Amino acid sequence: MVDSERNVEVVRRYLRTFVTRDLAELRAVVAEEVEIYGSGRAVRGRHFVEGAVAAPGLTVLDQEIRELFAAGDRVVVSMAQTYRRNATGATAVQSACKMYRLAGGRIVQFWGEQDLYGLLRGLEMVPDGPIEF
Repeated sequence: MVDSERNVEVVRRYLRTFVTRDLAELRAVVAEEVEIYGSGRAVRGRHFVEGAVAAPGLTVLDQEIRELFAAGDRVVVSMAQTYRRNATGATAVQSACKMYRLAGGRIVQFWGEQDLYGLLRGLEMVPDGPIEF
């Protein structure tokens, strides 16, 4: 298997952890000191990812990888995940675009953005009207 194929498989395994909530699998594919960039901030540490995967009150019901591209040590993914807010049963789809850098069979950095406002609106956690500035 060439490096790009192996990297694609690692990213697919990582993304599946949001559905399975398998933290052991997450630890196998994400470096402990992973660097995370997005949503206007930069943080370091797998514990941030573990918190997102195991977020209380939200369940990922479905995941659709719409596009995936690998080159060298990078993998880029555009995707959509369907979430359920457990307290209300409301569901919403969140789109995202992420880029991962891998080394030694693990994700060591990732960058990306996701539609957090759309997710919160769809889950009835913020008003469904225009934002006043």
